Amino acid sequence: MTDVSVPTRSAARTDRPRGRERKAESRHPGSKKTMAAMLAPSIFLLIALNAYPLFYAVSQSLRDGGIAGPGEFIGLENYTTALQDPAFWEAVRFTLLFTVVSVFVAWVIGTALALVLRRSFPGRSVFRVLLLLPWVVPVVVSTTSWNFLVATPSSPVPTLLRELGFGDVQILANPGSAMAIVIIFKIWGTVPFMMMMMSSALQAVDPSVEEACRLDGASRWQRIRHVILPIMSKPVYIAWVLASIFTINDFPSVFLLTGGGPVGSTSTLVVFAYRLVFQDFRTGYGVAVAFLITTALIAMSIYFFRRINRASANG
Repeated sequence: MTDVSVPTRSAARTDRPRGRERKAESRHPGSKKTMAAMLAPSIFLLIALNAYPLFYAVSQSLRDGGIAGPGEFIGLENYTTALQDPAFWEAVRFTLLFTVVSVFVAWVIGTALALVLRRSFPGRSVFRVLLLLPWVVPVVVSTTSWNFLVATPSSPVPTLLRELGFGDVQILANPGSAMAIVIIFKIWGTVPFMMMMMSSALQAVDPSVEEACRLDGASRWQRIRHVILPIMSKPVYIAWVLASIFTINDFPSVFLLTGGGPVGSTSTLVVFAYRLVFQDFRTGYGVAVAFLITTALIAMSIYFFRRINRASANG
């Protein structure tokens, strides 16, 4: 007698999916090719729309062009000129100050407000909506309102300071006070974003963990520092990255409030690049500065995303 092998149940089960896959492939033999052919025009269009401006900008940064034309090829001279330009480094210093102070202070205030709004109290919804107004109102309206408050000696804030005995204070005419106003304005506009990010992050904190720490005798500050903030580390890094990118690239807030003055004291790198291209008509130099900004943003993003991955691995 010949032995006839009977397939086991496990073998039959493993054969079924393969049979289904074969049937699906036999029914639609060219489905993958068809999908690829249908997606190809859209992918090509997206690449072309993004690649052409990028390569054209790279070409402009390697030339001494202006309003009359692209100019002659000069290699990396625009980049070396930027690194040797005192005005460029002054813009770098203020951009760093503007970004670090605005993001950190806005994060501290936004986290504090998120912790307050975590508890129920009368009028919480109305209070939350009012706190979102600086972020919802268009920046043109906000800067116009702030200009009305501080721009001239007859504005409300200088008038109040004069009545308090500080003399004639010209806030936007003094470099120190102008820098302070620009930073305060940016903090005012960034706090709602930080509050929303931190409110979402706080939802991941288990109340039972906080309750256990409280029963163990941990104070409110100890619970925030050693329990809540470590759990929120990943959303915090993401909020820092986004807020830093928004702040470094923020052109209208600075330009509409002070125009980069007085004497270039509030000129960020974005405003500096804008002036080079559209006021001084040094297109190649301005585009080179823009690429330096992009390089700095990429380096900062890589650093923070590594911290995010490390926080995810530890979590």
